[in-house]
Amino acid sequence: MAGTLVLGGLSSCIEQIDPQTSNVTSEQASNAPGAFDNFVAGLTNGLVGEFVYSGSDQSPYDYGYPSFYIIRDVMGNDIVMDSDGDWYQSWYTCSRALGPQYAVCQLPLTYFFGWIKDCNSVISMYKSSPSDLKKNGAGIAYCMRALYYLDAVQMWGESTYAKNPDGLTVPKRTDENVSTTNMPRMTYKEAFSFILSDLDKAEELLEGYERENVYTPNINVAYGLKARVYLLMEDWENAEKYAKLAQNGYTMMTNQEYTDRKHAFNTPNSSWIMGLTFKPTDPNITANDGDSGWGSHMIAEVQASGMGYAANYGRPKRIDAHLFSTIPSTDIRKSCYIDPAVDDLEGDDLIDALSAYSDVPEQLALTGASTDAGVLGCFQLKFRPKDGEHVDQYKAWTVAVPMMRVEEMKLIEIEAAGMQDEARGKQMLEEFAKVRDPQFTYGEHEKDSYYNGQTGGFRNEVWWQRRVELWGEGFATYDIKRLQKGIIRSYPGTNHLQDYRWNVQTMPQWMVFCFVQTESNYNKDLVPNPTPNHEVGDDPEYIW
Repeated sequence: MAGTLVLGGLSSCIEQIDPQTSNVTSEQASNAPGAFDNFVAGLTNGLVGEFVYSGSDQSPYDYGYPSFYIIRDVMGNDIVMDSDGDWYQSWYTCSRALGPQYAVCQLPLTYFFGWIKDCNSVISMYKSSPSDLKKNGAGIAYCMRALYYLDAVQMWGESTYAKNPDGLTVPKRTDENVSTTNMPRMTYKEAFSFILSDLDKAEELLEGYERENVYTPNINVAYGLKARVYLLMEDWENAEKYAKLAQNGYTMMTNQEYTDRKHAFNTPNSSWIMGLTFKPTDPNITANDGDSGWGSHMIAEVQASGMGYAANYGRPKRIDAHLFSTIPSTDIRKSCYIDPAVDDLEGDDLIDALSAYSDVPEQLALTGASTDAGVLGCFQLKFRPKDGEHVDQYKAWTVAVPMMRVEEMKLIEIEAAGMQDEARGKQMLEEFAKVRDPQFTYGEHEKDSYYNGQTGGFRNEVWWQRRVELWGEGFATYDIKRLQKGIIRSYPGTNHLQDYRWNVQTMPQWMVFCFVQTESNYNKDLVPNPTPNHEVGDDPEYIW
């Protein structure tokens, strides 16, 4: 393949298409029986399941959209890895592999611009022969294209809209712009105008659309994406407006749902505005013992099968020890992470303590022993095996994963309201927080000076709620960038890996993704991002 941005799939939509070229004209696609509907279905079915980048089942981060949650979250400080041999070590350690000459740099470009190309094909097919029967499918395509571009802007954008609206983001590849050699990067102003235009079309085309399940976007998703855009633009009035619209018909997870041992964060409920799901027939589930998928990395309670990076290979994901320590014991979300105090226990006392977290405490004890550190402290149990399956990983890992929850929309609404009227925002934040912690006290996080960056006070309180409520759902890097925060990995009692305990008081430069060098070679108008760099060795400990 020549340029990265011309990569893209649809190979799963119509079997006759050559997966190496995927050259489908609108006329060919429209003439194939049921083609349009197949292409539309592929927009969401293709979010997970395939080895899109490598084609190999031996690349366990090559499984689709939720893999980027981990990629983005380990770049900060809220997710801790147990070993620099983890499959996500390049992003956690700011490896030189993130630079433009390495395959890791190519991975997100292949995915996101492949997905965008799929959306462009559906939009082009609709435009060539518009009809009411195709209207909803086109709305889905516009909505998904907006989602992918919004993600891409936040990953490759060099700054933020608020700091520099003329800062560069990503090239604009649409159904009408077919150039692959002259695609300059859009500014934030251009990118958000384009994304909002797509969402306007999605709203119009999805009006009245009744979807079968949360795995396909509806008008609420379009509203939610607008809320995300306006949050980034700091257009508080519109951010509040669309966050409220997105919530229509949805309610917060109950605390029982949040911690349910069979269904927590693996099964859609009343709070999920959109999600995705792994299917039993997905190659990421059937191949490589199922190890090349989300469940292998994020579900630690399948030890009996002998499979899984989190459960058996000593590569779990933990919450940052300091963030864990800031969660009050009265906050239900704290129970999603194992208290380091259990590591002082042995035998029956340890098993009894672990029983408070899991139905398979003996398995968890073995899982902790399999890690390099040999401890269980800060293990995450937020993401549970499907239906409480602890033996058969092929069933346990066919989970759903949230993409947009009503809680995120509430926190956008709260931040936007507070930036217009802090007293109102504070009251709303207290109401939200007390659902999870009846004894919540406002003000514990608003004066954290190290993290203040360009923001502080009320927004620090909202950010802390986002870090805890949305942990592991892919927002960590996005929030650090938009709020221009730093990271703290070196402090007394840290559980971050030695040699990667960095304290950076400004937004880490490595959170600006690179374009692979071959893209710069073919796209003459592309201005590259700088190669990531990082500290050498551990920083002095920060005293909280």
